[in-house]
Amino acid sequence: VQLQASGGGFMQAGGCLRLSCAVSGRTFSDYSVGWFRQAPGKEREFVAAINRSGSGIIYGDSAKGRFTISGDNAKTTVYLQMNSLKPEDTAVYYCAARVRWSSSFEREYNYWGQGTQVTVSS
Repeated sequence: VQLQASGGGFMQAGGCLRLSCAVSGRTFSDYSVGWFRQAPGKEREFVAAINRSGSGIIYGDSAKGRFTISGDNAKTTVYLQMNSLKPEDTAVYYCAARVRWSSSFEREYNYWGQGTQVTVSS
């Protein structure tokens, strides 16, 4: 399974960005994709996850009310719409995949993309 994260960039506080995670290669009939982020000097943090079917959506505390995770009809791309961005959202954002149900635990994901940088200025 290969994952390619994209869509990061530079944004002012209050702005919006949409990240994409393209899933390719040998995939399983049932899998979930999660978004995690890591700010400089901090541990990687769970952001959101969704099952391939579109169910099983969960959010980390930092994402609730501002971020929305979704998938396309072809089930090959997962999006993370980020609204009302804050400087504390600055981080490298990673997408990851695991078999079956979605999870907020980093250790339960077996496949990882390379990350995309998001920088939010105040």
